[in-house]
Amino acid sequence: MIGDISVKTNLYLVSGYTDMRRSIDGLCATIQNMLHTEPDSMSVYLFCGKRCDRIKILIKEPDGMCLLYKRLDCSIQGRFRWPRNRDEVKPATWKQFGWLMPGLEVEQPKALKMDV
Repeated sequence: MIGDISVKTNLYLVSGYTDMRRSIDGLCATIQNMLHTEPDSMSVYLFCGKRCDRIKILIKEPDGMCLLYKRLDCSIQGRFRWPRNRDEVKPATWKQFGWLMPGLEVEQPKALKMDV
């Protein structure tokens, strides 16, 4: 399925502000500069703009690159709580991704830790 991120094992948050005018090639160049590697097929790369109301998700599929774009509804005035440490790529978990999408902080120090 096109753009299926649920099968990916690695999530990376590209911290700081990303120019949301960048296309696939520009975002791939950012990954290459920051991680010193090509985007791989088992990873999801997330980018956020300065206004924090838009996220771009870049994934590599077997036949090419896929760019997903999410813009929060203007009527809600929601914002993504994005880490702003410049020049940093943070590995993330699916739980953190679940917190990020509705506008929660990526780091939840009071969240219950379940040891299995």
